Formats: sequence, structure tokens, C-alpha cells
Amino acid sequence: MSENRETLGSRLGFLFLSAGCAIGLGNVWRFPYITGKYGGAAFVLLYLLFLVMFGLPIMVMEFAVGRASRKGMGGAFKALEPKGTHWHYHNFFAIAGNYLLMMFYTVIGGWMISYFIAFVRGDFQNLDPQGVATYFETLTTPPNGAFPFRMVLWMFIVIAIGFSVCALGLQNGVERITKVMMSGLLFILIALAIYVAFLPGSIKGYAFYLKPDFYKMAENGIFETIYAAMGQAFFTLSLGIGAMGIFGSYIDKKYSLSGESIRIIILDTFVAICSGLIIFPACFAKGVSPSEGPGLVFLSLPNVFNGMKIGRVVGSLFFLFMSFAALTTVIAVFENITAYWMDYKGWSRRKSVLINFVLVTILSLPCALGMNVWSGIRFGIIGSIDSFEDFLVSNNLLPLGSLVYLLFCVSKKGWGWDNFIKEADTGEGIKFPNNKFIRAYLKYVVPVVILIIFVLGYIDIFSK
Repeated sequence: MSENRETLGSRLGFLFLSAGCAIGLGNVWRFPYITGKYGGAAFVLLYLLFLVMFGLPIMVMEFAVGRASRKGMGGAFKALEPKGTHWHYHNFFAIAGNYLLMMFYTVIGGWMISYFIAFVRGDFQNLDPQGVATYFETLTTPPNGAFPFRMVLWMFIVIAIGFSVCALGLQNGVERITKVMMSGLLFILIALAIYVAFLPGSIKGYAFYLKPDFYKMAENGIFETIYAAMGQAFFTLSLGIGAMGIFGSYIDKKYSLSGESIRIIILDTFVAICSGLIIFPACFAKGVSPSEGPGLVFLSLPNVFNGMKIGRVVGSLFFLFMSFAALTTVIAVFENITAYWMDYKGWSRRKSVLINFVLVTILSLPCALGMNVWSGIRFGIIGSIDSFEDFLVSNNLLPLGSLVYLLFCVSKKGWGWDNFIKEADTGEGIKFPNNKFIRAYLKYVVPVVILIIFVLGYIDIFSK
């Protein structure tokens, strides 16, 4: 370990940073919807099972690689790989995944802050559904092909906030501010969940969301339900591109990595489930049909909040919660990008932050412009620029990157099982199961499952 390498100041900082990276917009606009669609509590149990079977071991592996090497993606594999092997080539794909993720995530994060400010100012008061739709269209697609100044401005603000936090340093900036945001996020989440529980008619939303409904599972098809649960469990933690490994490189060896990973997964799942406890009771109480994706957050929910007596306050708190969810992910990934060049090129933190601030700003513009002035640019059946960027990350770099981590930790030609177990089990806490069955399962079964998910992702897209 380099004597000059920064470290996190507390265990809570590590947990909140890692959880903040995992907790993203998908926890709010995808998980609750597919839970209601595929059978409520029955689907949640299936999801949790796959989370333990696939997500947990790969998270432990990513943390182990980071902590053992004391480096981010810029040097982790190179520090641990056997001589003559080339596992470190994955570094380039991993950092590309971080950039690609931020190229569209910063734009959507800007929407969140924009909506938060709009609710605080009262811009949504007395707007009907058409007025809400017009607000969103004006933000993302200005009329007459005009340049989307507002959207680019909010995108720039997100990037500026993220890199400003990174510039303050690991403990004084990234850790300290993420602690505040995550604490605020959890407080607002719980407060909103309690508030909507008392709305007349909310019980119908709970029934839709949480009541075990095996008929829905059968209606959608058992295979499709299993794939949906497996895919959500696999992608929710953003594994495979080193976004988690960087925080492993910043922690000491006081606690075992399995126990820490379980705590992070519990936090991630708690936020996802609680988001549904807000969204569905509120939608059903106000007679608004719940949808999925951006339409749910930016079109449906503002109409729900407008129908409440204190809708301006509730809407402001909700979009503050969403802004914190977006920003904690942005800060975590920006820290990974910053540390990459510090490890790979030996840059100072300040130099890495300044160069990447300019680079990420430029790289994020195609997503913002692809919704309006560059809307004619299409990538076949995949669609627009932002859809293509999301496709590259979600359908390619995350599953294949996770496969690389997995094979690196179980293969004799990689870091190897014994080295992985030694690192994962160092410290107090839950130990990683170390027996022939688990090793064979991780070596032969999980790689096949990852490849199946990878192939099915392509089939799902190109069969539409």
C-alpha cells in the first residue's frame, strides 16, 4: 500500500459510499414497477434469492480486488495478476463503462434537480396533466429545434457538484458529503413512506405492490419472471466496472468483506422497496395509473403530488430524495474516474478532477442533444444516443465485467481462489463460504448464468 494513498475515515463512510453508488434511479423507477407487475412479494423473494446467489459473491470479489491491490481500476488487476497474464486489459473497458454511465446519468440527474427547484418554487401548482407533460417536453425537447440550454445547464450543475466534491478530497469531500446526502435520503424516504400510508385509498397500492400474486407470475410466464428477477438482482449493484472496487481500496482490513457487502445490499434493497411504499400507495390514492421509467417519475408523480393538500412540500421532498440518489451515484463514479488516472498515470487529484471535469462535460453533451437537435441520430433498433449508451453499459460492460471479476477470483490463471478467500475473510464478521461446492458453483454455474443473462439481453432488444 502506498504511504500517500488516501483512506476512508470510518466504516459508515465506506457503507454509505458503496450503498450510494448502488442506490440509483433504477431503484425508484424500475424496481417497484416490475415488483408490482411480476407478483409483488413473491417476486421480491425471488429477487432476494438471486441477489444472494449472484450479486453478493461478485460484490465481495470486486471489494477484495480493490482492498488487496490498494488501487482503483487504473492498477488493481495489474497489481494482482500472475506474471505474463493480461487481466489488466479489463481496466480500459471498466473505465469506459464509468464514462458511458455518466454520459447519460448526469443528464437525468439534472432533470431531478430541475424538478426539485421547480417544486420548491411552486411551478407545478395548479398544473393539469397536460401542463406537467409540457413542462417536461420544454425541458428535454425545446420547440422549433432550439438548443436545450436549460437541460444542458442542469447537466453542467450536476457535473460541477460531483467533481467539486471529489476535489475536496476523499475524507473531507467524498466521504463527508455522501454521509450527509445518504442520511438525508434515508430520512426523507422514511418520512414520505409514513405520510402516504395515511392517504385515503393507499391500501390498494400496497395490495398491488406487496400482495403475493402467483397468478401474475404465471400470467407473465415463469421463465420471464425468473429472468426479470435475475436481471434486476444482477444489475442493481452496478458491478463489473470497478465502481465498487475503488471503495474497497480505501478501507482497512478490520472487517470481513462478506459482512460489509451484505449490509450494502440490505441498504440498497431497503431503498428500492421503500420507494415502492411511496409510489404505489400515492398513485392509487390519487387515481393515477403507475407506469415505469422516466414517465413514472417526471409525468405521473407530479400529477399525484398536485392532488395532495401539501403536494408542493411532498413533491419537493421527493425530488430532493431523487436528487440525493442521483448525486451519490455521480460522486461515487466520479471518484472512481478521478482515482483511475491517479493510479494509472500518477496524476494529482486536482489535475485528474480538472481534466475529467472538462472531459465528462463534453462527453455528456451527445445524450442531452440526442433528445432534440441530434434526435435524427439513431442506432438501429436500439434507438437514440442515450439508449445506445445505456445499452453499452447495462447489456455489455456490466455483465461481462462481472464475469471478468468472477473468473479472476476463481481461476488458477488469475488471482486465484485462495488469495480471494484470504482477502475476503480478513477481519471480523461473516466469512465467505469456502468449500468445494461453493467454489464449483462460482466457477462453473455463475459464469454460465451471466452469459445467459447477457445473451437474453440481446434477444430481448432485437426481438422487439
